[in-house]
Amino acid sequence: MQLVCPACARATVHRKLYEKNSCDILQCSTCGLGRAECRSFDVRSYYTEDYFSGGRADGYSDYLGSEPVLRREFARTVRFIRRLRDGGRLLEIGCAYGFFLEEAQCFFKVAGIEIADTAVASCRARGLTVINGVAEDSTLGELGMFDVIVLLDVIEHLPDPRSTLALCRQHLKPAGIIVITTGDFASFYARVSGRNWRLMTPPQHLWFFTRECMRRLSRSLGFQVEVCDHPWKVVPLALIQFQIRRLLGASSITSSVLANRIGLPVNLFDAMRCVLRKPDISR
Repeated sequence: MQLVCPACARATVHRKLYEKNSCDILQCSTCGLGRAECRSFDVRSYYTEDYFSGGRADGYSDYLGSEPVLRREFARTVRFIRRLRDGGRLLEIGCAYGFFLEEAQCFFKVAGIEIADTAVASCRARGLTVINGVAEDSTLGELGMFDVIVLLDVIEHLPDPRSTLALCRQHLKPAGIIVITTGDFASFYARVSGRNWRLMTPPQHLWFFTRECMRRLSRSLGFQVEVCDHPWKVVPLALIQFQIRRLLGASSITSSVLANRIGLPVNLFDAMRCVLRKPDISR
């Protein structure tokens, strides 16, 4: 079938790979971008407190309980960003409970956008500037211009990733960067696992990117792709256990305090990090 591919920016042939969670999983034959065709999905009712506390099989086991481990990983991400753009204004889209923003605010003036009401309330209670909603003209217009925009495991959730990145570009200063982490649909693990890939969780995940489609999407929007790699990541043991139980079809159990506080270095080479830079035409 012919569908408009966000990465190719034109209609391309798509083929059906399989069905998962009552969603058809299609793939662009040109760039490899995967997409979930879902009939109905209410993001407001899905991304609630339950999503962060084990109430959703494809969410987090205990996001708040894993705070120490998450902060360690976010601090590593901040150090990475500072090698590319040190200082200025930073926006995180999908900032959850603001742990990354708190790690970044020692070096940047930070702000966030988050859809989950409880998470926004928590951020604001700790003095963070966070708007309750999604990345759109009104929210970004209220926040202004930025040197860095961060989407950590967020772009795959967006209904229209191309429009969101185009909007981000409008609010990015010259030579500013966008930092994206997401799954790699072309990775060995993703291809071997098929519909059982750990990140194949529609309708929560709507898009499944490859390095090639990320390059096409970025360049068609006028970005320079500076980095596209597969970094190691420190992951809470509780989240690893939670995902394994989901993949095995086992019922969820409450994570222990110890499992929440143990972080393990993990790299299945099926998750990528991409950095897009807006050209500075004044130079």
